[in-house]
Amino acid sequence: MELIKTDVLVIGGGSGGLSVAAGAVQMGARVVLLEGHKMGGDCLNYGCVPSKALLATASMAHAQGGNAAMGVEFAEKSIDYGTAKDFVASVISQIAPHDSVARFESLGVDVIEAFGRFISPTEVQAGDRVITARRIVIATGSSPLVPPIPGLSDVPYYTNETVFDLRERPDHLLIIGGGPIGMEMAQAHRRLGSEVTVIERQNVFAKDDPELSAIVVQKLRDEGIEIVEEALAQSVSGKSGDITVSTTQGEFHGTHLLLAVGRKVNTERLNLEAAGIDYDRSGIKVDAGLRTRNRRVYAIGDVAGGLQFTHVAGYHAGVVIRSMLFGLPAKAKRNHIPWATYTDPELAQVGLTEAQARARYGARLEVVRVDFDGSDRAIATGKTTGMIKVMVVKGRPVGASIVGAGAGELIGIWAMALANNLKISAIAATVLPYPSMGEINKRVAGAYFSPRLFESRFIRWLVALVQRFIP
Repeated sequence: MELIKTDVLVIGGGSGGLSVAAGAVQMGARVVLLEGHKMGGDCLNYGCVPSKALLATASMAHAQGGNAAMGVEFAEKSIDYGTAKDFVASVISQIAPHDSVARFESLGVDVIEAFGRFISPTEVQAGDRVITARRIVIATGSSPLVPPIPGLSDVPYYTNETVFDLRERPDHLLIIGGGPIGMEMAQAHRRLGSEVTVIERQNVFAKDDPELSAIVVQKLRDEGIEIVEEALAQSVSGKSGDITVSTTQGEFHGTHLLLAVGRKVNTERLNLEAAGIDYDRSGIKVDAGLRTRNRRVYAIGDVAGGLQFTHVAGYHAGVVIRSMLFGLPAKAKRNHIPWATYTDPELAQVGLTEAQARARYGARLEVVRVDFDGSDRAIATGKTTGMIKVMVVKGRPVGASIVGAGAGELIGIWAMALANNLKISAIAATVLPYPSMGEINKRVAGAYFSPRLFESRFIRWLVALVQRFIP
C-alpha cells in the first residue's frame, strides 16, 4: 500500500467536493480528491445540466407553434429527438473541462480516480493507497431511489442517470414521481412530441406553495400532460414498448417508464462504522457546522441530509473551508436557501411558504401579493401568467414564493434579503431598469408600503402641515 499524508481529503468529485478541493488548494492546503465515477457528479452528468439543456430544446420546439396573437405562426413543426439528445451531450462536454481531472491537477490537487472507504477514524483506503488527513470532507452526494414496487425488476425503466442516453423518442412516457425531476421531464418530453402520464402518490410539487403550484399544474395539463395525483403505484408489468403501472387510481399504459420518486444518499461504500460516524437513511449526522461525531470529518451536500440542491453543496463547501482552514466558527443555515423548478412557468421558493409562516407567526404575518399581469415587461412579452407572494413580519421578509417566467432568477433578490436580514425597505430603495421582469420584485415592496403611505391619516395630516407652514 502507498501511504499518503495530506491536510484535506475530499471524498467525492461532485459540485460540493470540487468546490472544497479548489478553494482549499488555492489557499495553500495540501488536498487529495477521490472520485471513483465521473467528475462533476450528478449535477453535470445526470441532473441540473442535462435536464436544463433538454428543457431548452423542448422550449424551442414549443416555440415552433408560434403565437397567433403576436402575428407569428408556423406551418409545420420538425423535431429530431436524437439530435436533441446530441445537444444535451454537447452541453455536458462544454462544461466538463471545468470539472475535469486535468483542471484540478493543474490547480495542485492530487486526484485519485477510485472510491474511498474508511479503515480507521483518520484513514481512508482508495485502491492501493491509504490516505491520512487532518480533515476529511465526505461529499459523495445521492443517487436515484428505486422503490420496491412489485414487478419493477422485470420491466425496463429509466432514472435520471439513464434517461438522457435514450435516443428514440418515447411514444408514451409514464413517470412515477411528481417532484421537480418528474415534472421537468414531463414537460420536456411532451413538448418534444411524447404522450406523458405523471403518477404521484401524494400531490405534485408537494414542497411548494399549493396556490402557486396549481398554476403550473394547470399549464402542464393544458399542454396535454396527464397528471394523476394520490395514486400509489402498486405494481408494474409488461415489456419494452408496452408497460402497465397499476395504481390505487387504476391502470396506466405506456411505452417507457421513468422513475423520479426521490433520492438516496451515497453512503454504502464508505464503511462509516470504522470512522465512528453516525448515519441513517436520510444521511450522515452532522452538527450545525457540518461536522460528524468524528470531529476530523465533515459531510456536505446531499449526503449530509436536508435540502438536496447543487447550490446547497456549494454553500456547504464555503462553510467547511472557513472551519477547516482558518479554525473559525461557521454554521450552515437553511432559511435563505432558494430552489426552483424550471418548468414553464417556473416555480421558485425561498424561506417560509405562506402556510409555514402563518403557523409560525400567526397574526403578525403580512402576505403581499403581486400578479405578473401588472408588469409592463410581462405584458409586452406575453408572459403574464404568474404571481409572487412575499411573507413579511415586522417589515422583514421571511419567505417568498414565485410562479411565472424567470421565477428562478427573480427569487434571487429575496434570497439575498433573507441571507442578510434586510428589511423590505431595502428592496423598495433599489432602482431597477425599466421595463424588466425584475421590477415585479420592487412592485411587491411598493404594495407593502402603499397602504402605509396612501391610506394613513397621519401621513395626510403631516403632508398638510408641511404644505401649510414650510414655504
